[in-house]
Amino acid sequence: MTDLTRPDALLSAVALPRQRSTVLAADTTIPVGLSPLGVALSPDGGRGYVANRGSDTISVIDTATDTVTATVATAGGPTLTVVSPDGTRVYVTLNDAGALGVVDTATNTLTATVAVGAGAVGVALSPDGARAYVTGQTANTLSVVDTATNTVTATVTTGPAPVGVAVTPDGARAYVCCVGDSAVRVVDTATNTVTGSFTAGDVPVIVAFSPDGTRAYVCNAGGNSVSVIDTATNTAVATVGVGTLPRFVAVSPDGTAAYTTDFTDNTVTVIDTATNTATGSIPVGNGPVGIAVTPAGNRLYVTDNTDNAVSVIALTLVPSQGTTAGGTIVTLRGHNLAGATAVRFGDTPATILADTATSVTVRTPAGSGAVPVTVTTPGGTAVFGTFHYLPAPLLTGITTNGGEPAMGPVTGGGTAVITGTNLAGATSVRFGSRTATIESATDTAVTVTIPAVPSPGPVPVTVITPGGSAGGLTFTYLDTPTVTGAGPASGSTGGGTDVTLTGDRLATTQEVAFDNAPAPFAVISDQMITATAPPHPAGDITVTVTTLGGSTTTTYTYLDAPAV
Repeated sequence: MTDLTRPDALLSAVALPRQRSTVLAADTTIPVGLSPLGVALSPDGGRGYVANRGSDTISVIDTATDTVTATVATAGGPTLTVVSPDGTRVYVTLNDAGALGVVDTATNTLTATVAVGAGAVGVALSPDGARAYVTGQTANTLSVVDTATNTVTATVTTGPAPVGVAVTPDGARAYVCCVGDSAVRVVDTATNTVTGSFTAGDVPVIVAFSPDGTRAYVCNAGGNSVSVIDTATNTAVATVGVGTLPRFVAVSPDGTAAYTTDFTDNTVTVIDTATNTATGSIPVGNGPVGIAVTPAGNRLYVTDNTDNAVSVIALTLVPSQGTTAGGTIVTLRGHNLAGATAVRFGDTPATILADTATSVTVRTPAGSGAVPVTVTTPGGTAVFGTFHYLPAPLLTGITTNGGEPAMGPVTGGGTAVITGTNLAGATSVRFGSRTATIESATDTAVTVTIPAVPSPGPVPVTVITPGGSAGGLTFTYLDTPTVTGAGPASGSTGGGTDVTLTGDRLATTQEVAFDNAPAPFAVISDQMITATAPPHPAGDITVTVTTLGGSTTTTYTYLDAPAV
């Protein structure tokens, strides 16, 4: 299980996000306070409330203008927020203070703080807003707060290190994500007792429910996945791979999509809940953490922790780019879409795959450039945005670790640089069936961390971009070398002894070191290399042979010259 070490509950054990120079896909970027984490929207979608842990404030966003209209001082390390069903109050966890803050939305002032468990992180409300449920990551508790009196009425002992909490739409149960043992506890809200638990994935941090409560979506930060849970049986019915280090999950109001913030990749992954598959990713700012969907389901608000900003993403057309060959599956969201008779990309009709009152899913036709997308229903025609056709990628070469051949150990590690054209915006790189972690991508090169594989041998390398996929390159995984003997096994302290090292898988030897001192060497065959021992004081030392497949060692003894 991934070890959680960093002080911010939602940022524990993560590397810094990868910095990107590409233009964001966000329609608007809103500057907020320092190190924003959670974001929540008012029931009417008119206001957004962002917890800025680094500046101990809450930024209030007018979603009509996407500007900050007020800043609320909180102190205590604000972490996650939730808005009451009537929109009159915002509840914010104060992690450093072990408290729950209460904000009056009419005056944008902090009117109360309620002491809860140490390390307060997650907060959720009952459907009627009468109770708030707050996780204490340090205290290993779930505090139940009466929102009429702002008092704790019950404390539930959970598993180790609870973080995320969500209440079922009927209010009967609360699900608590415990990162300490990678289990989700189920709490009966009538008795405030833990009635069960289940394992989702590695390091479950946040959970969200479908509108009808039949599915729970658990964001697994350690497993780079979302577990889809049948809430009738509390068993996983699917596991969806998402981006690297997902921190948060949110579900659309109509239940057709789920979204995760992928902290390391600086993206939002879009999940089709009908098929339980990831249909694409949306670039956002650096270090995305919190995410909220508007009540209309047409926009996302994402906190960019590293940029001290919030990205606003229109969901009317997702994805908004694809291959010139056509065939991209695109979902258009809006209202009054039932009975759509035509969807056109420019002047070319798309194939309608599904149609509801709030969404239309289509397969794009072939095209080029940027084209308007229109939807026609019996009520008329409307423009839903612009779709960008992108040329397919082409691969020309691959090197590792600064220019070495395309080979490496089965354990993975190190970097590979894949060159070609039309590679900007690469969404996935695969070595055989294994997914590599993308470190950076430009139009001509993608740099990745090489994944591990179960066995040696050549595998195809594939790069996927919004413009399509490209292959034609091969990476060869190598077994670890072995050295079975050294002859002679000893020599003079003055050096100069020619030593023959025998073993197996030695053809790609990169270095021979006598007690960490590099020695001149020559590869004779896959089973033999020769090296010249450098000077060294008398004694037994370790000889290390490093190949593209890894390292192995043997022993050698330095002897003093005879003396009278």
